[in-house]
Amino acid sequence: MDQGLGNCRDCLYFDYDDQSDEEICTLDLDEDEMERLASGRYKTCPYYRFYDEYKLVQKQN
Repeated sequence: MDQGLGNCRDCLYFDYDDQSDEEICTLDLDEDEMERLASGRYKTCPYYRFYDEYKLVQKQN
């Protein structure tokens, strides 16, 4: 996913993969969903969810 599909860096599904040493989208998409996303039909990622780690920490306290 690229900047054109949303800000991946603050997405819930964006994570660092130790094995590949890359940041990747960890959302489990099937082949059809991946094809639709890669086709460029979307202006924004339909799977994007904002990840707010501060909100998560507040719930833990």
